[in-house]
Amino acid sequence: MKPSRRRAAFLAAIAVTTAAFPTASAVASAPRSEPARPLTILLSNDDGYSAPGIKAVFDKLTGAGHDVTIVAPAANQSGASAKRTVEDGHQITAKKVSDKIWAVDGTPADSVLFGLGHVLTGGKVDLVVSGTNFGQNIGGIVNNSGTVGAAVTAIDLGVPAIAVSTEFDFENTQNTIANMPATADFIARLVARLQRTARGGRLLPKHAGLNVNYPTRPGLASPTGIAFTRQTREELFGLAYKPSGGDTYTMKVSYAETEGEARSDLAALTQGKVSITPIDADWTADPASYAATAARLAGLR
Repeated sequence: MKPSRRRAAFLAAIAVTTAAFPTASAVASAPRSEPARPLTILLSNDDGYSAPGIKAVFDKLTGAGHDVTIVAPAANQSGASAKRTVEDGHQITAKKVSDKIWAVDGTPADSVLFGLGHVLTGGKVDLVVSGTNFGQNIGGIVNNSGTVGAAVTAIDLGVPAIAVSTEFDFENTQNTIANMPATADFIARLVARLQRTARGGRLLPKHAGLNVNYPTRPGLASPTGIAFTRQTREELFGLAYKPSGGDTYTMKVSYAETEGEARSDLAALTQGKVSITPIDADWTADPASYAATAARLAGLR
């Protein structure tokens, strides 16, 4: 992704190897001893229940034979993270738009809670998919993402989850939308792979989820590969506040000219690859940081 496009992509986000993963043709030609059973999938997002991204994923997963129900925010909830309403006596407004679509007046996390706790209660939900989002969710932006927040909510409740986003193209925003069906097709193939490797069990290890970012390339070009990544540690943007009279300040956003460190989600997108980052709702530090911090606090009374 060009630097100018990358800078704009971060603004939009704020408001497995290639050989091991099957291509569309490989999936079509691979022999199958018996068809996998259809999955029960809860589909949500943060862009709203009628957004083009969620429709593209719904069409592809339904076309693959799965039982898919959309339970998503009634309006755009980008940046809501995993905010959820848990209050005894709280009244939630949720409209049944059609047999397979619900619009919830709340956050993405609220939508997942309502979907699992009411719409699909009493039955096993095999997977929660969130997206595809209009713009990538990488690095520190993940902590603000309602798309990822919906997936994390499902993980918290013990349900395997995939967050998926389509890279933002500032030079041609329609190019992002045009790449959403390809993103959805990739997710359908990813789910099919998880089904085969699960052999009738959980689609993902317990407490695990995936954060998938699909590259938007010129002319609807296919990705250059697939990378298993971690969130970038690079500084993606900076903020400054300029007084603009009285108690008002104007925010100025600046962006780093970086392509991301090796094996990061940012580096994968920069190279035109699909980024797949395994995620966990547990925010405990990695073993090295945990041990170093514990050693510094040893003897604290």
